[in-house]
Amino acid sequence: MQEMTAGVTVDGEGIDGITWNILGQTYVPKQLCESSFSWHATFPSGTFVPPHIHPDQDEFIYVLDGRFDLFLDGADAVAAAGDLIRLPRGIAHGIFNKSDADTTCLFWVSPTQRLWDLFQKIHNVPDPAEVVRLAGEHNIHFLPPPGEG
Repeated sequence: MQEMTAGVTVDGEGIDGITWNILGQTYVPKQLCESSFSWHATFPSGTFVPPHIHPDQDEFIYVLDGRFDLFLDGADAVAAAGDLIRLPRGIAHGIFNKSDADTTCLFWVSPTQRLWDLFQKIHNVPDPAEVVRLAGEHNIHFLPPPGEG
């Protein structure tokens, strides 16, 4: 992995023209180096990332437009445009767009670890169970649905 270089990632563009479709959400990678990884995300209405844990990464989400309903360390929360969501490593979190409109945001994690590789693997994978399996192989651990476990 290369070191970060100075520059501008132009609006609407990502690294090497990459755009990922991850379970109906659109992720456009913006910056990648060993210490951090960022991407722009669009969550259409009704899409979500179920509760999961990054044991060795801090994660941040800056909400650009729209609203998220969140599960944060066992509690419910809400974040809207202009809010920053802080997700320390080891804390269970889930991200849900329960609104009637798209939610757009900028995510970043530190350090990068294997998240880039995971996104490459789960791009266009339609089966949530397979996404969960692959995530586990990349040290991202999804929690079982309520009532299971």
